[in-house]
Amino acid sequence: MTAADLRDFLATRVAKWWLPDEVVFVDELPHTATGKVSKLELRKIYAGHKLPDA
Repeated sequence: MTAADLRDFLATRVAKWWLPDEVVFVDELPHTATGKVSKLELRKIYAGHKLPDA
C-alpha cells in the first residue's frame, strides 16, 4: 500500500477535510506499559517533522 492508495481509499469514505495532509509509514509504534500507543513518544519523535509543500 502506498500513501496515494490510502488517500484514495479514505477519499470515498470520509469528508475531504478529514483526509491526512501526509501519511508516514513506520515499522513499529511506541507503546506505554499498558500496551496503548504512546502519543507522548510520537510527539517527541515527530516534533520537528515538516509537512511537504503542496
